[in-house]
Amino acid sequence: MSELTVSVLPGIDGISASDWDGCGPGGDPFTTHRFLLALEQSGSVGGRTGWHPSHLVSRLDGKVVGVAPAYLKSHSQGEYIFDHNWADAWMRAGGEYYPKLQCAVPFTPATGPRLIAAEPAVQAALLAAMQHVAGQAGLSSAHVTFCTKPERDLGEAQGWLGRTTTQYHWENRGYGSFDDFLGDLSSRKRKAIRKERERAQAFGGTIRSLTGDDLRPEHWDAFWAFYLDTGGRKWGRPYLTRAFFDQLHQTMRDDVLLVLAEREGRPIAGALNFIGRETLFGRYWGCVEDHPYLHFELCYHRAIDWAIEHGLSRVEAGAQGEHKLARGYMPSEIHSLHWIADPGFRRALEGYLQHEAEAVGDDMAETAAFGPFRRG
Repeated sequence: MSELTVSVLPGIDGISASDWDGCGPGGDPFTTHRFLLALEQSGSVGGRTGWHPSHLVSRLDGKVVGVAPAYLKSHSQGEYIFDHNWADAWMRAGGEYYPKLQCAVPFTPATGPRLIAAEPAVQAALLAAMQHVAGQAGLSSAHVTFCTKPERDLGEAQGWLGRTTTQYHWENRGYGSFDDFLGDLSSRKRKAIRKERERAQAFGGTIRSLTGDDLRPEHWDAFWAFYLDTGGRKWGRPYLTRAFFDQLHQTMRDDVLLVLAEREGRPIAGALNFIGRETLFGRYWGCVEDHPYLHFELCYHRAIDWAIEHGLSRVEAGAQGEHKLARGYMPSEIHSLHWIADPGFRRALEGYLQHEAEAVGDDMAETAAFGPFRRG
C-alpha cells in the first residue's frame, strides 16, 4: 500500500532545491527554493520578524510529491490580503488571534501556486495538513493567500472559506509593440499616455532595463537606497534586509529585471520586477529624485514594453492603485482561502465574505467601465 505523509520543515534548507522545485511546473520565481532560501538566509524572515518558516512537505512512499510555503505568524504585516479587522474582532471577544498559520510568499502580493503538486489529491492533503497543524497547535486560523482559482475551488470543496479581492493587471492581447497596445485605447487615453511618456523621458537622463549578467553589485547599492526610501514611507521599516538583494544577485539575477533611471551617471530611480514563465511581476520602486511621471514610466510603461518584447502574456504590477487603470491595467480577481477554528467566528466571517465578494464584483464592473480601451 502506498502511503502519503505530510511533514513540517522549520527551514527551507531542510529540503533540496531539486525536490522542492520538482513538485511544480516551474515559472513562478517566488515559490522557488532559491527565492525562499534567500528570504531565510538574509534574515528577512525568521528570528524576530514574525514570519517563522513552517513549510509543508508531502511524500508518497518517501518521494517528495508536494510542497507548500508556510509560516507561523505573530502579526498580519506583509500579507496584502489583510485580516487586521478579523484579528481585532476576535481579540475584542476575548480570543487570541495570533499566532496563525499562513501559506504565502512573504511580502509578495503575486498570484501563484501555493499547494505545489501535480495531483489534486496531494494538494488536498497539504490543505488537510494545514488544518490539522493549526488545530493541534490551538491556532485561531490558517490562511492561503494569493492562490490560484483552482486551488481556491479545491479549498472551498474541503470547507475552507474563499475570499475575493482585487488587483490591476495588464494583459497582452497579442501586441507586437507598445504602439499596437496604444491602438486598442481610446484616442484621448492614447494621447495622454504618449504625452506622459514624453514628459517622463525628459527628466534629463537615460533609462536602462537590466537583467542577468548586466546587473552589477553597484546597481543593488543604488536600489537599496531606493527601497529604503519607499519602505520607510510605506511601512515604517523595510521588510527585506540588504543581504536579501545580495542573495538575489548571486542566485536569481536571471529572474529579475531592474529598470534603472540614471542622470549624470548617477542612478536616481529604479523599479524591480521578477520574471515568470508567462508574467512579469512588478515588485519594488524607489527614487532619490522626484521627476514628473517617472514612476509610471519605470513601473508600468517599461514593464509593458519588456513583456511585449519577450512574449509574456501578463504584467502584475503589485497591490493597490486605481491609477493603473488609465495605463491599461484592468481589475482582476485575487483569491485566498481561510480556515477558522471557532465555529461561531467562522459563521460570522462567512457572511462577511459573501457580502465582500458582492461588493468587490460590483466595484470591478464599475471600475472596468472607466478603463482606457476603445468600446467594442
